[in-house]
Amino acid sequence: MSETDPRARPWPALMARAQAGDRAAYNQVLKAMVPAIRALVCKKIRDEVLVEDVIQETLLAIHRVRHTYDPRRPIMPWISAIASARTVDALRQQGRRQEVQAEEELERQTAEQPELTDPDALSGYLAHLPLRQREIVESVHLREQSLAQAAAETNQSLSAVKALLHRAMVNLRKYGRGHHEKS
Repeated sequence: MSETDPRARPWPALMARAQAGDRAAYNQVLKAMVPAIRALVCKKIRDEVLVEDVIQETLLAIHRVRHTYDPRRPIMPWISAIASARTVDALRQQGRRQEVQAEEELERQTAEQPELTDPDALSGYLAHLPLRQREIVESVHLREQSLAQAAAETNQSLSAVKALLHRAMVNLRKYGRGHHEKS
């Protein structure tokens, strides 16, 4: 919605009245902003639930910083900046949640691996892994480092460590199945 849109024209005046304590004007301007905020957020987020969360976070942010708005200035850039910041925050948080979920899934998968108590068998299994995969398995499972610690120690990204560990576990399963079938 542009500043020339008739629905946006009263927003600066309504916000000025809201800043002066007019609750009715404040409620009116917030309700009027919701479709514009939704349109801004939907450009970057497809998940409907997350869109609604970001709209609510944006409205809360507008509430917290309403005193910073200058009614002599266009209101849409101010709203857009707030909505954009909340959208970026939500996407970052979502990315972190996905990383945690991926790490938990990887830990669950690796916990399902049979415990190897015989050091010779373990050495035999690890000897069949490529060097980088073996280093990650040794770091995470033998030295009990976190994935982040293993990443720092090997100067790799967390994603690279997760991928290497996953491939190592797949390779160990394949080797373990073949090794037990021959025994």
